[in-house]
Amino acid sequence: MNSTLQNPFAPFLEQQGVALLDGGLATTLEAKGHDLADPLWSARVLLEEPSAVADVHAAYLAAGADCITTATYQATFEGFERRGLDRTAASEVLLRAVRLAVGTRDAFWARPEHRNGRLRPLVAASIGPYGAFLADGSEYTGRYDLDVDGLEAFHAPRWDLLAASDVDVLACETIPSLAEARALLRLLGRTPGRCAWLSFQCRDDAHLADGTPFEAAVRECMGRFGVVAVGVNCVPPHQVSSLLDRARGQGAVGLVAYPNSGEEWDPRTKSWTGASSRVDPASLAPSWRARGAQLVGGCCRIGPQGIGRMRDALLGPV
Repeated sequence: MNSTLQNPFAPFLEQQGVALLDGGLATTLEAKGHDLADPLWSARVLLEEPSAVADVHAAYLAAGADCITTATYQATFEGFERRGLDRTAASEVLLRAVRLAVGTRDAFWARPEHRNGRLRPLVAASIGPYGAFLADGSEYTGRYDLDVDGLEAFHAPRWDLLAASDVDVLACETIPSLAEARALLRLLGRTPGRCAWLSFQCRDDAHLADGTPFEAAVRECMGRFGVVAVGVNCVPPHQVSSLLDRARGQGAVGLVAYPNSGEEWDPRTKSWTGASSRVDPASLAPSWRARGAQLVGGCCRIGPQGIGRMRDALLGPV
């Protein structure tokens, strides 16, 4: 990353050597009894019960997360339009997600007992993939009906709104294809005051969901102005080490890793299937850090308790 743009994670890396991300927001809401069987997924709760989203943010902060992520992964102008919201109303909902996260962080940080040697946590704006809007599981296949130009046009309105908000960093998450990464990098390139991480969804320990070699995706991101980290999310824990090794083999620095629990998403039933990983991801987190991961956390089905265990494994108790 160009040294003239300050990496918001720099203080954490200097003091701790690693920054701890949060875990799955939507699946934590589900665990608390919220019905997310809806194309808007967690954005449905953002519309109907925003205080529940704030409660999840607070739980992750209490567990030791250094960065919480807004409930905007599946919140898009197109998705809200289907729900009957016009552009102005949809913009307000997206900004509500930012206010919830920033306000929860600020309230947490205002209490002296929460400082206790910690650094002020960050807020990341989640930029979910086009497949999240489609709500058909295509973020796990990369089979899209849009090219790079079309993907850039899809992402641009939400990107511009969130990039101009009070978040600290943009989180481009669960990217299944090289085309979508290129579209997001274009948007980052036209937003010179912003930093972002890009994390990919992979079909195995060598390829993106669309079949692109993971190394090619890493090379696409390397040296790009504003990219603070590149890596993977929502992959099974057992794939992370190999993928990090591949990224490091390309000379990449500033890696990010936040796997799911090891289960698989079934887009037909809108549910997670299969068994979770037999190995607690927290026990693997130190090895990911040793492989160059500077941002470590969890994704779907990894909740506040799992993040707390990662904190213990990486940094010791809060």
